[in-house]
Amino acid sequence: MIPTGKIVEYLENGKFICALVTSSQAKKLHLLNQNGREINLSESRVVHCSSSASLDMDDNNEDIIRQLKEINEKRMELMDQINLQEIWDLIKEEPSTNFSPNFLAELNFGNTIDDHVIAALLRCVFADRLYFKYKEGAIRVHREEQVEQLKLQQEVEKKKLQLIENGIELIRQIDSKGGKCVILNEESTAILEMLRDFYLFGNDAENSDTAKRLLKEAGAHNPHAPFHLLVKAGIWDKNENVPLLRNKLPTTFSLAARQQAERILQTNPQELFDDPGRVDFTHLKPITIDGATTLDFDDALTIEKEDGNYLVGIHISDVAHYVRPGDPLFQESMTRGTSLYLPEGQIPMLPRHLSQGVCSLIQGEVRAAFSYMILLSPDAEVLRVRIKPSVIKVARRLTYEEVDAMLEKDEEIKMLNMLRIKLRQKRLDSGALLLPFPDVNIFIDTGGKVHVSLGKSDTPARTLVSEMMILANSEAARYVSDRCTPGLFRSQGPLKNRIVHGDDDSLFQNLKQRKQLPRGELLITAAPHSGLGVNQYTTVTSPIRRLLDLVMQHQINSMVRRKDLMFTQEMCKDFTSVITRVLTTANNVKQQRHRYWLLRYLQDHKGQPLDALVIESGPKRVFMVLTDLLMELDLASPGGSRPQPDTIVKVKAVKVDPLDNTVKFVWG
Repeated sequence: MIPTGKIVEYLENGKFICALVTSSQAKKLHLLNQNGREINLSESRVVHCSSSASLDMDDNNEDIIRQLKEINEKRMELMDQINLQEIWDLIKEEPSTNFSPNFLAELNFGNTIDDHVIAALLRCVFADRLYFKYKEGAIRVHREEQVEQLKLQQEVEKKKLQLIENGIELIRQIDSKGGKCVILNEESTAILEMLRDFYLFGNDAENSDTAKRLLKEAGAHNPHAPFHLLVKAGIWDKNENVPLLRNKLPTTFSLAARQQAERILQTNPQELFDDPGRVDFTHLKPITIDGATTLDFDDALTIEKEDGNYLVGIHISDVAHYVRPGDPLFQESMTRGTSLYLPEGQIPMLPRHLSQGVCSLIQGEVRAAFSYMILLSPDAEVLRVRIKPSVIKVARRLTYEEVDAMLEKDEEIKMLNMLRIKLRQKRLDSGALLLPFPDVNIFIDTGGKVHVSLGKSDTPARTLVSEMMILANSEAARYVSDRCTPGLFRSQGPLKNRIVHGDDDSLFQNLKQRKQLPRGELLITAAPHSGLGVNQYTTVTSPIRRLLDLVMQHQINSMVRRKDLMFTQEMCKDFTSVITRVLTTANNVKQQRHRYWLLRYLQDHKGQPLDALVIESGPKRVFMVLTDLLMELDLASPGGSRPQPDTIVKVKAVKVDPLDNTVKFVWG
């Protein structure tokens, strides 16, 4: 127990404090310190206790405080006379690693040591932890390798502190002058890169601790401060796609992939005709049917009468001819999984000069294709399927709107539409769910204003194309499955709660049914797909923009040409993991970005009444969907009578933050 009257030192916020013990009991001390405070302190916190020096307890507090301050100043002055490195050099090779403070003080001052000298030495040890470490009354000597390591750490910390200081100045300049007026050198670019990574990845960022310290000391407490700083600096756009960056989805192609694409562009189309396994279908007159702004055409249709039946040709771009496993472009496809269509633009799975060039079924151009020649009866029964690598030349490029206007005027379109109706009905009879859902079209004009419109997804032309694609996909799945060949198959379990029957296009009913759908699966063996009403299903019709379709095109190509299978069962299993993972990421980015732009739209329409369709009305919450945006929301049930399901109510957005992904609605 430390007796009263003794002078002790303890650490408070990293600083040594001198104090007088005014009373002590059971390892607890009552102190009067140099700052005039009376405190209770655990004896274990005392770093140094004077062996001889003490103060008169009868002195008044003012005198005691004055004396404590004088002692503190004296010990601080003595610190200048202590050279820890010299002491360390004297004992660093001694076999012992622990020494008393008295012994080390004697090495520095000789035999003229006292409490003040020992206390000064301890202060030096705590101030410079390079050579020694204080622990439980003893001083431990660091070995040479420890000292070198600590020197490196100190150098890193010094650079970090300098970086933070420079970062604070950089933030100040960007905030005051704007990014265009600030010249970014190598260091400032690195600082902004660090803040970028911290904003995107939080504590998982490489230098998250430094970034946090920098932002804190710069007074940038808003969680989106790095975002706004990067926008001001001109590094990011004010509508930067943060989810895309956060998920590290590639937006450019590797040099090897670009070089391969250039080599593909230099190939001679005549090589296609020289391929003995490829059928020349250039005498046919294929039609592409797509949106008016479509640039990548991966499917075309032909139809001919044959002995009272109908020979439908579903011609798919033969991307597998150009992009093969092991190629840089195939590796890029593995990384992306799909083309990503966002309101602000497209991120293609393949370089644009392929996806919109040599792989695109452009009108009037000779193209490699995979042709699914399917003979249908007048009742749309499948009578025969032939799958052939082919050469085609598209004769007509039509838009959905043009096809809708010529359903009864054009003979080919008329026949395709007749089969479309019958194929659709056959699927309905097999339990298919159509569930038409409007397309939410988001357009950002040159001024940055967001426009939202709904488009019908079940027009005759759109469903004509979709029925033909479903036909080709289901027959491709049958072709692979019947031969007991591994592949990639889409399936969906049986529906347990059916709400929609037939071609009901009620938005209310379709939304309710969508919430009851079984989860889809990607398998390596065929299984029924309840939603489509088919016994087996895959996708082969979009190899330009889907990895799954490209993989299946390779597998079917090897089968048709009677070669060894391109992919084994184990390889197909690996593909299911890869595709599921990359598609999940891509779809999450797409959904988050879609919502961002809807919130931007709502930001411009705050306080305006909006129509909402009531889906469920409970005692506490009402679940709805905005009819013009198809955005889901819920509100606390209003007082009085609750709105009934399948009715329209009014709501208002009163607080919107797209960056925070938050919106607050109230009853309108």
